[in-house]
Amino acid sequence: MRRTLTFLATAVLAIGATVFIASPAMAHGYISSPPSRQAMCAQGRVANCGDIIYEPQSVEGPKGLRSCHGGNARFAQLSDESKGWPATSVGNTVTFNWVLTARHATSTWEYYIGNTRIAVFNDGGKQPGATVSHTVSLGGRTGRQKVLAIWNIADTANAFYSCVDLQR
Repeated sequence: MRRTLTFLATAVLAIGATVFIASPAMAHGYISSPPSRQAMCAQGRVANCGDIIYEPQSVEGPKGLRSCHGGNARFAQLSDESKGWPATSVGNTVTFNWVLTARHATSTWEYYIGNTRIAVFNDGGKQPGATVSHTVSLGGRTGRQKVLAIWNIADTANAFYSCVDLQR
């Protein structure tokens, strides 16, 4: 009996340790304001968003992509332009506020409109705080704009992606 209990306890500990150590991180970061597409989904402002409503911070993919869903098919709805994404009215300068639920060492933060990089912030591998803000000029662009924001992680090949729809 004692041997069986010892075996069961060891098995439970081994399985628990494996799950704890091998589990992928379930949290990272996204732009909360102006609200990104994933923030809009999580807030229920856009319908039929899929799993992103439960984990807006998880749009992770390889560095160098230019899509709102970061190449992650699970979140492909974020790149669906037919969803009628609400645009936030802004001026020529916008402050983007990130919420970071896992604070990864950071190389750069990049902001794009179309294929044009409009801003880059170099963190040089430092670990950011729980929130990060960047003030970005839209360069005089007017009308509806989609900004793709990319958080490049310093010590992995991945980045986090967030799109924000703006009206100027």
